[in-house]
Amino acid sequence: MKKFLIGLLVVVALIAVFCIGQYNGLVSRSENVDSKYADLDTMLQRRADLIPNLVSTVKGYTSHEDAIIDKITTARENLNKAKTVEEKSEANDQLSSALNSLMVVVENYPDLKASENFINLQDELAGTENRIAVARKDYNDSVKSYNTSIKKFPGSIFAGMFGFDSKAYFEAEESSKSVPNVSFE
Repeated sequence: MKKFLIGLLVVVALIAVFCIGQYNGLVSRSENVDSKYADLDTMLQRRADLIPNLVSTVKGYTSHEDAIIDKITTARENLNKAKTVEEKSEANDQLSSALNSLMVVVENYPDLKASENFINLQDELAGTENRIAVARKDYNDSVKSYNTSIKKFPGSIFAGMFGFDSKAYFEAEESSKSVPNVSFE
């Protein structure tokens, strides 16, 4: 009887260790997703913070491009107001589209293209766009890992028991996948 109780305690202890490991793994993956989202959000905010300077510079050289400037301003405000991953993704696409439209318009203003301030802002924006692309990839990779772990057995059991829900990917809208070809020569 003593051996049976010891064996039973060992089995219960192993099950408990397994359950704790599963739960802690889900928590770690969930926290990783949240961390990657914060990194992505920081890069989106960095870009949004560059927009007012870019708009001011463009306004200084153009006199009748108010529609583009308004589109950029509205898109930036939407990005700043967005709360969920889906809202941020959609607002990001709108802002990217507006900025692409601006870059096409800039072609009509050689003095603006030659402005050192505009060139510096454009370089900063390009660097930020690259950081956003990396942050988006890192975020989506962590979402994939997390979502896979809560859908596969035995993670799905623990995810259901402890309320771990799938996370949304940061995806581009179909309309934003076709970017206008812009030449700065």
